[in-house]
Amino acid sequence: MAAPRLFRLKAEVAPAPSGPIAQSRPVAKVRVDTGVFHLDQLYEYTVPEKLSDAAIVGVRVQLPFAGRETEGIITSRVAHPDRAGGLKPITKVLSPHAVATGSTLKLFERAAQFYCCNPWDLIRSAIPPRVASVDKSFPIVVAPPASNGAAATPIFHSFAPYKPAHLQMVELVRAANKNGSVLIIAPDENDVEQLVAALSAAFEKVLTLTSSLNREIRYQNYLQAQRPSSSIVVGTRSAVFAPVGNLKTLIIYKESSIDHYEIRSPGWNTSTIAQMRSENEGISLIYTGFSPSLNVAYQVDQKKIKYISRRVHVDVQAYYPSEGALLPGRIFSEIKKALNHGAVLFLAPRKGYGNALLCSHCRNVAYCDCGGRLSVASKLEAPTCVHCGVSHSPWKCRFCGRDKQYLAGRGIDRAAEEISRAFPGYPVVISAGDVIKSSVEAKPSLVLSTPGAQPIIPGGYQAVVILDAMRFFSHTDINGQERARELIFETASLIQEKGRVLLVLDEVHPIVASVARWNVAPLLKRELGEREELALPPKVASAVLVMEALTAPQIASGLNKALAEGRIPSSTRIYGPTILPKSQAKIVIHVSHEQWPELGKVLHELQRKRSISKKDLLTLRIDPYSL
Repeated sequence: MAAPRLFRLKAEVAPAPSGPIAQSRPVAKVRVDTGVFHLDQLYEYTVPEKLSDAAIVGVRVQLPFAGRETEGIITSRVAHPDRAGGLKPITKVLSPHAVATGSTLKLFERAAQFYCCNPWDLIRSAIPPRVASVDKSFPIVVAPPASNGAAATPIFHSFAPYKPAHLQMVELVRAANKNGSVLIIAPDENDVEQLVAALSAAFEKVLTLTSSLNREIRYQNYLQAQRPSSSIVVGTRSAVFAPVGNLKTLIIYKESSIDHYEIRSPGWNTSTIAQMRSENEGISLIYTGFSPSLNVAYQVDQKKIKYISRRVHVDVQAYYPSEGALLPGRIFSEIKKALNHGAVLFLAPRKGYGNALLCSHCRNVAYCDCGGRLSVASKLEAPTCVHCGVSHSPWKCRFCGRDKQYLAGRGIDRAAEEISRAFPGYPVVISAGDVIKSSVEAKPSLVLSTPGAQPIIPGGYQAVVILDAMRFFSHTDINGQERARELIFETASLIQEKGRVLLVLDEVHPIVASVARWNVAPLLKRELGEREELALPPKVASAVLVMEALTAPQIASGLNKALAEGRIPSSTRIYGPTILPKSQAKIVIHVSHEQWPELGKVLHELQRKRSISKKDLLTLRIDPYSL
């Protein structure tokens, strides 16, 4: 017979007494990291007297919630609670340093309302993790209250040609720094590095706030930025929330970049957050770039943003593309002239060597047995499947049996091979993929790059050649034209004052005249007109809901029923569901800007109800970069 098991009594561990509560404003309202979407309200806790001096607005605290200890941020201290009943005390103050100001906390609330999310989804991106060693060594800074005055009309500052954008930023920042601190938000790490290098040569101290910094330096810089001195802070997306002391100017660098859109849910973008912050705190807001995004262009058209540009004439020549040739015949003499005096930059649309393989005889596309197309990585390598990686050597056309290859979709490596043969004797520099060069020597050379990897050169290039320019305008997503404009203007700006821009493009294309006059307005006006006719963003607000494909018909049906019954705004238009890869589906919603707040409340309530019923949340994107 088995021996009976002994019962072990479980004793409840009582929390240590917190002592008397604070005599002054003993109740703290706390934004708690609940980890649950629908538990997004402020919670009240008592402040022990021993923690009263440290428990200021904006500090991190540890507190009990739902049977466990979690983190929160104090948003205010009050004399009396809003509800009757006993309140739990704050367990401890995690850091003596405030990581958010009252203005920052209001920004989190406003942004969370707009993006239909829990404020902690934003706080998690905006505030770096604490580092105990920095907390101990860093002196406490009491940030002065924000001025909260009326903000001036935002500005879009268009960069001029003949000088790299990051160097033009120095004068812009110098003028803004006379009024107080300047916060610059750049699209990516490379832009931050260029800006910091240029600004450090002109200013004594430039702080950096990016996720690539190690934890200690990032947290220390975050705290340092709160000092009331007139500082200059450069960072990527999340830095748009940073509580910078004496902040007077917020600059969005290259505002049309896709990298200004947060990848993780809720997918906020820096321009929208910056506009909210400017309105809340009364700070100047400056957008910069070569060509504004359509969102900014729409606001310029509505007189909500002031457009500032310098009209100059740029020497531009367009050459009609030759069938199958990389360079049209008439362009050779211009490139040779430029090489006699300096470097020439070639912008190639694609990386790699040959991105598609065709039969030279029958022009049929070459495919693998698995259905993937074949590509060629270099001149000496056999065609390889882009899906399964199987090498096809020797290769023969399955339609006509011939083995002569024709490479379509030239990559930059193939372009470099052809250009170096056409102009022998000059060094070839390639900036693409994993090998990106920030600058090159000012000497006659052939410089090739892919978009975003264009190196700068002291004094500028003698000529800039945009290869297969129409390819940049052929992207099918809604912002393809916007990206092409910014890219071509930015690349063209790298010429010297007597240099020339050579476009492999039909001369009747409107981008040719726009670059020559350095005036993008006609292109913007035309595309805005097309968007208005089709009732597409930015004429309307938009939301994209992504969910499991099985639940999509039910959600779409519910939304359409709500529209028919008048429970969502009358201007709402619902498209989909559209099936996506990995058993996903999406629904696209358009609504007038005036009625967006009403629809936003409905979508937020939909997420809350799904959270309460323990269903998977929808992935929600408000005014996304692409539909």
